[in-house]
Amino acid sequence: MPAPLRPLLIYVHGFQSSSQAEKAQETRSFLEKQGLSIDFAAPTLSNYPLESYRQLQVLIEQNQPRQMALMGSSMGGFTVTALAQHYGLPAVIINPAVRPYELMNSLLGHHTNPYTGVTFTLRDRHVEELQHMEVVKINHPSRLLVLLQTGDEVLDYQKAVEFYGACPQVVEEGGDHRFQNFEKHLPDVIKFLELAS
Repeated sequence: MPAPLRPLLIYVHGFQSSSQAEKAQETRSFLEKQGLSIDFAAPTLSNYPLESYRQLQVLIEQNQPRQMALMGSSMGGFTVTALAQHYGLPAVIINPAVRPYELMNSLLGHHTNPYTGVTFTLRDRHVEELQHMEVVKINHPSRLLVLLQTGDEVLDYQKAVEFYGACPQVVEEGGDHRFQNFEKHLPDVIKFLELAS
């Protein structure tokens, strides 16, 4: 009889980031050091919202029916919220973007991803993609753990406190958008996701 498949934790990076994101590396290192029987994936995703969402859908569907959980930061938190709702997966969301289409309106035009060197152009249709992806009401708030720091210099943490109001939250004073000392939360994150046997 074949051995059961190990659980899979998928990390979703934010806007203008990649698989080399610091929190992704910290999570991978933690799982390895603890010797946990959990597989970890942190793909470098498209710079376009709908394309990245579809890449993640393929990854999730390729790995069904194994146990899976999601983790996402910033724009990745927005994407993870939509994926968790669609697939009924547990998730941890770090300093998430709420209504990111409002921010993207000021970011239209040409960009170069500093991690990958890939150039891309944001257009009005990408703002519309984010609007279509948005979760209006979270169906199973107990499945989402939200980590916030009040010192986030990029996003207003209070918008996340309000939107994810029914979800378990950890709100720390100070910090920044990157989420300082993230690694110290990893034991509780893995426990919440119920991935470790």
